[in-house]
Amino acid sequence: MPAGSTLALFIASSYALAIVPGPAVLYILNRSLSRGRATGVYSALGIAAGGLAHVLAAAAGLSAIVTSSAVAFTAIKYAGAGYLAYLAYKALRSGDLTLTPVSGSNRRAFAQGIVVNILNPKTALFFLSFFPQFVDPARGPVLTQMLGLGVVFVTAALSSDILYALGAAWIRDRLATSRRARIAHRYVTAGIFLGLSATAALE
Repeated sequence: MPAGSTLALFIASSYALAIVPGPAVLYILNRSLSRGRATGVYSALGIAAGGLAHVLAAAAGLSAIVTSSAVAFTAIKYAGAGYLAYLAYKALRSGDLTLTPVSGSNRRAFAQGIVVNILNPKTALFFLSFFPQFVDPARGPVLTQMLGLGVVFVTAALSSDILYALGAAWIRDRLATSRRARIAHRYVTAGIFLGLSATAALE
């Protein structure tokens, strides 16, 4: 691993980046508001699992191959945009806040979180540009350092994401008794996913 001071700077930078809301955080907020605390936490765990997949790919050099190929990058980008559009459609059909658990919803939230993060090629670009700033070849194998830094970053992001999930669930508990809030949430959720889809497709 890098020197202690470098690692401390990396951890501080990771938390600073993690707390800034992005597509993953918006996804987690929507899941928490729609299905409650447990589903929000499972969504955060899915995002983290997808992040670990990107870490492994970056460490192995696979992400470099994808980001160097315009065709591969574009294919993944549009696949991600299409998936977010599908989630918007699902939100419009059944986006009300529900007070009772939905069978399998936590497993689906976990799986969807993985897909949402894996289909975001910008995550691969981020890891490839951010991590090398903290890698010191003189302190051991670059692969080992990349993996270690990746685990640290994903852990920091997960802790932040879970706090977002818990906060959104707290808000949900206070809105769930209002029919007007439930209806509004359906369209807000769909709008956010459509916005994320358009952003992913156009950037």
